[in-house]
Amino acid sequence: MTETSSSTGNGLLRAIERVGNRLPDPVTLFVIGALVVLITSEVASRVGWSAENPTTGNIETVKSLLSSDGMQWVWRNLVSNFTGFAPLGVVLVAMIGIGVAERSGLIDALLKGTVLLTPQALLTPAVIFVGVMSSMALDAGYVVLPPLAAAVFARAGRSPLVGLAAVFSGIAAGFSANLLITGLDPLLQSFTQEAAQILDPNYQVDVRCNYYFMVASTIMITLVGWGVTRFVVERRYSADDVQTQMAAAETVESDQDPTLGSTERKGLLWAAIALTVATCGIMAMILIEGGPLHGTIEPRPGWELAVWVDVIVPILFVLFLVPGLAYGLATRSIKSDRDVATMMNKTMSSMGPYIILAFFAAQFVGWFSESNLGKVIALEGVALLQSWQMPVWLLVISIVLLACLLNLFVGSASAKWALISTVFVPIFAGVGISPELTQAAYRIGDSVTNSISPLNPYVVIILVFMRQYEPKAGIGSLISLMLPYTAAFLVAWLALLVLWMGLNLPLGPGDSQLFIEPLGSVSALLPTTAGLVGLEGSVA
Repeated sequence: MTETSSSTGNGLLRAIERVGNRLPDPVTLFVIGALVVLITSEVASRVGWSAENPTTGNIETVKSLLSSDGMQWVWRNLVSNFTGFAPLGVVLVAMIGIGVAERSGLIDALLKGTVLLTPQALLTPAVIFVGVMSSMALDAGYVVLPPLAAAVFARAGRSPLVGLAAVFSGIAAGFSANLLITGLDPLLQSFTQEAAQILDPNYQVDVRCNYYFMVASTIMITLVGWGVTRFVVERRYSADDVQTQMAAAETVESDQDPTLGSTERKGLLWAAIALTVATCGIMAMILIEGGPLHGTIEPRPGWELAVWVDVIVPILFVLFLVPGLAYGLATRSIKSDRDVATMMNKTMSSMGPYIILAFFAAQFVGWFSESNLGKVIALEGVALLQSWQMPVWLLVISIVLLACLLNLFVGSASAKWALISTVFVPIFAGVGISPELTQAAYRIGDSVTNSISPLNPYVVIILVFMRQYEPKAGIGSLISLMLPYTAAFLVAWLALLVLWMGLNLPLGPGDSQLFIEPLGSVSALLPTTAGLVGLEGSVA
């Protein structure tokens, strides 16, 4: 294949990479953010910065954290901010179960079997779909699927680079979408809820708040990705290009067996049996009256929530752990309880960077809330948006585009959302846009540019796989290969979101509406039953 990237395009990519590499580590960003909160709270307190809450009529003022009382609060709550940080427990508990499933070999075998058993005619949509679904195991898909998809495409007489691009588009751009609730849902939900409670301490965000929209997004990504692969990416390669790649494919020595062995098949059978038993047990606890997961709770007055929804993270823990144990015992990757403990220990060891990140993120969020800067900024932001009279759809799209841009420079989805949710969730809630809708918009922007972000740590891994078939390929080659997917997914996903708002469809089960009762004078913004007022109206 000839080089397709222009010198201008490569220059732009190199510039993005240089700027991104110069940004501090996310931990440092939170340290800087926390220090900014300290200084800003002192300055704002001295100048008497305040804002009126139009709902209660109360005057919200900024509290200085550099005062004697403020610093005492900082010291006394340093530990509790960390231990009470909602995303910390959510991620660690879920990852214990996922870690056993991954390290026992279950995730690898499951992903491999899904790709290998797919009919040739549906190969492209299948690898994209499996790529999207791989987010249930967090980042495992980035490592397991690309070489398998390339090998399967080569075996079918098609360009292995097309297979690699197709599955990478599903894994990266579809990271937020899935047909199931994944570990990302409670992680983002916990940040969203904390941010929403800046203005309403009783506001609760359902962990399934984006589920319906993400199910539709999974289907959309699969179909759009199929079209881009068929009509754009695959046409980039001539017959000679494919032959050259096929010749290279024959010399590639992969550590992974491209077939499912008898031991893996046996393990998958026992894992399926174990998953069925575990699922039936959980369903019994949910459906049988008097069961521990039966019935509802009332997190806030007037809002009922099913008990099983409130414990979705422990359920995910069990549904990954049990089949992981069964697979490991059947394949002998688990020989004793010590092996299980070792798998859990290794998983927790790999979470060290996240735990450090969570400590400083917790301080930033805690200080921001205690200083009252969040409320004052939100109220001032609401007033500013009201004066601009921007259409609702444009406000929502702005979050998508902001997340797209930030994703080129900050890799972690949770780190970005922790930084911007504290400001944008309450501001948008103040003008009638629900925290659930703001979160959905963020998820779109954070996903579509994953495959072209130089700071995505897995881009380097994909480039290594790519060079097995195109030795001269560089980062510009990979990003230019993935740009059609990024552009198509962005346009299609925005169209889906605007259509969703126009039809006023619920984003998920429960109380996951698009629009909420806004503050003050924006009550007229609430949508009619047709949902069109919310789409066509402006923030006025």
